[in-house]
Amino acid sequence: SRIKRREAQEKEMTLSIFPPLESVTQPTLPTEAAAFYLSRKPQTMRAWACLENGPIRPVRINGRLAWPVREIKKVVGMEV
Repeated sequence: SRIKRREAQEKEMTLSIFPPLESVTQPTLPTEAAAFYLSRKPQTMRAWACLENGPIRPVRINGRLAWPVREIKKVVGMEV
């Protein structure tokens, strides 16, 4: 009904923002996208970067965090 329609709309909107991880071709992702694919909040990703205690280490590009897609795929169990 109304709730299912809303959930479907949210899922469709999310897929338009974040395509399936299998189709990502760029080498790194910004924090928000990495958090989405790892089912974490962006602030958790930033904490991992700052404390260097997460399963993935980001690279810094012009002072911004860039998360390697290859490592994200490993963490979620996809073959690289």
